[in-house]
Amino acid sequence: MPDLMKNKYYHVDVLHELALRIKAVYPTFEAAAFIADIIDDIWDARKLKERMRRVTIYLGRYLPADYGRALAIMDQVIVRYPIGFHQNACACFPDYVEVYGQDVCNWDLSMAALERYTPYATAEFAVRPFIIHHEERMMRQMSIWAGHEDAFVRRLASEGCRPQLPWGQALPSFKKDPSPVLGILEQLKTDPSVHVRKSVANNLNDISKTHPDLVVTIAREWYGKHPYTDWIVKHGCRSLLKKGDRGALDIFGLSAVDCVDIIDFSLGASAVSIGESLPFSVCIEAKRAARLRLEYSIDYVKAGGKKSRKIFFISEISLKAGQRKRYDKTHSFADLSTRSHYPGTHSIALIIGGTQQDVLHFEVLAAK
Repeated sequence: MPDLMKNKYYHVDVLHELALRIKAVYPTFEAAAFIADIIDDIWDARKLKERMRRVTIYLGRYLPADYGRALAIMDQVIVRYPIGFHQNACACFPDYVEVYGQDVCNWDLSMAALERYTPYATAEFAVRPFIIHHEERMMRQMSIWAGHEDAFVRRLASEGCRPQLPWGQALPSFKKDPSPVLGILEQLKTDPSVHVRKSVANNLNDISKTHPDLVVTIAREWYGKHPYTDWIVKHGCRSLLKKGDRGALDIFGLSAVDCVDIIDFSLGASAVSIGESLPFSVCIEAKRAARLRLEYSIDYVKAGGKKSRKIFFISEISLKAGQRKRYDKTHSFADLSTRSHYPGTHSIALIIGGTQQDVLHFEVLAAK
């Protein structure tokens, strides 16, 4: 299994580098004591965000108590790191703003710092408490950021207000009423940056989980107007398409399952060991001309014995009446940093137009 992210981004060498960079611009910084306090007896057991927050807390203890002065030091440090969306080693910088900068008297300092830091380590998590406690004011700021010249900042405007951001604090008010988010998405729906467009799509997908009809309405209004927006709409409707939402399927001209016969759906083996791949085949025949969306699901056995379903895309294809299409696929059961596999009886199901069809069972065995 690849190294866990927490060990990649928060280990002694990374902390040592951070401490030295701080000391270079703030000579009285107690680098050795800073690191010694962070690496406690349960450091190895701490999760990624727990490690990040611990670094943040001790930054607050070892940097000047004056918030503005501390930010000035951090400003000099962060510019020595490379720019990038997922520089988790720098995530403590926007996290510092979240932890120490929420007082209203520090608002302008905090907003400016988040804008500066997000190109180095995305501030999408740090903005969420500001939204929760000062929704109208923060959403005005997000609207300003949506017009920023820097794509990293524009992405923050969308990603930061996602109602159900993975790993982030949920935004209950936007889950209930996402209307404050829609103006941000409208501003960014033709953004030239693919990173921004992906964020807009992910935001729409979040909204679709609680307000599917609203997202279908938006998708109808946006689709066919601009190539960038068409991609956003398709990606933003992915959960609806997986569920077979008829409104979403109709937007993209996707037919219902009754247009097709399943000629073959079979496994290449009855068992697979963890670390190996399972072959399977699908063959369909169109009863009449149709455009079809094909997916498959795996019901994974989890550590406690319960099952969790994950859906995977196969293809979208247009067929003439009587035309057949065959797919020979493999599915990997190698452990990932985001998924561990466990022995037990698993299931694979064929899904056409969001509707589950045949289900096959197989065994996952312990790694050889």
